[in-house]
Amino acid sequence: MRNRLVCVFMLATVLALVASATPSPAQTWPQRPVKFLVTLGPGSGIDIGTRLLADRLSKRWGQPVVVENRPGGDGIVAITAMIAAQDDHVLLASPTSSFTAHPFVYKNVPYKPEDLQPIARVSNTIIAIAVPAELPVQSLAELVALARAQPGKLNWAGTTGAIDFLVAAFLRKADLSLSKVPYRNQVEAANDLAAGRIQLNETAYAIVRPQVQAGKVKLLAVLPDVPTVTEAGYPDLALDGLVGFFGPPEMPLPLREHIAADVSEVGADPAIAARLNDTGQLPNFGGPAEFHAAIEQQRARVAAAAKELGIVPTE
Repeated sequence: MRNRLVCVFMLATVLALVASATPSPAQTWPQRPVKFLVTLGPGSGIDIGTRLLADRLSKRWGQPVVVENRPGGDGIVAITAMIAAQDDHVLLASPTSSFTAHPFVYKNVPYKPEDLQPIARVSNTIIAIAVPAELPVQSLAELVALARAQPGKLNWAGTTGAIDFLVAAFLRKADLSLSKVPYRNQVEAANDLAAGRIQLNETAYAIVRPQVQAGKVKLLAVLPDVPTVTEAGYPDLALDGLVGFFGPPEMPLPLREHIAADVSEVGADPAIAARLNDTGQLPNFGGPAEFHAAIEQQRARVAAAAKELGIVPTE
């Protein structure tokens, strides 16, 4: 009996040692090239930022890190491609404002929220509220007063997704009548803003910056710079322009935390911060838990805006 107990103890000890010696997925990842699918096209702020980080991560991981642009469908093209790959070496790089509005925009969303597992928060896109330089307003309050005095005569444009919802809900709540002009290309909206064909544009600062520098457009508010829309008295327009990396549904938390730590490590380089700032982004690195919490806050903001507009989410 004693010999049997000794044998059982020795077997348990051996198994424990083997288990402790077996490397975890986080320790062995990556085992082959890594690919980032970007929801926006080449030259966008997130594209440039992802490529900067990919170059540093490739050196850190000892594997090639490829960046592939998959624009289209408000991010759905890249999102579904990442999920369909079923590969923890195929990741997504995306602004969250692209997809947090999907349940209120599309009748049939081809994925579930839990299919996008947050890995790392990377940055906050600087959002600007801009008007033509010739428009006789110098603040959001003056713009609201002008719109109220001229119902139906002003036009506005925004980016697709969360920003559109927030602006539309703000206008509804303030009982302002502005006509929305849709654009497939946000650069065209900025050009029309400079020409005075539209009178309000809420968009990424990087898109309107050339027109601002040319003196054709002026900024009434910049997020999260000063003055913010909250400080100007219009918190309903505030939006956290989250940008980050996501993994497929089955990617375990320890691996996501491992990748996030590496992203934060390489992102600490001042050269990375400077380049991100040049593209209209503020570095804001964080792990899966805090990124998830920030996304849920944005989802709640979008849901509140959709409710204001009388839009119910799809099942």
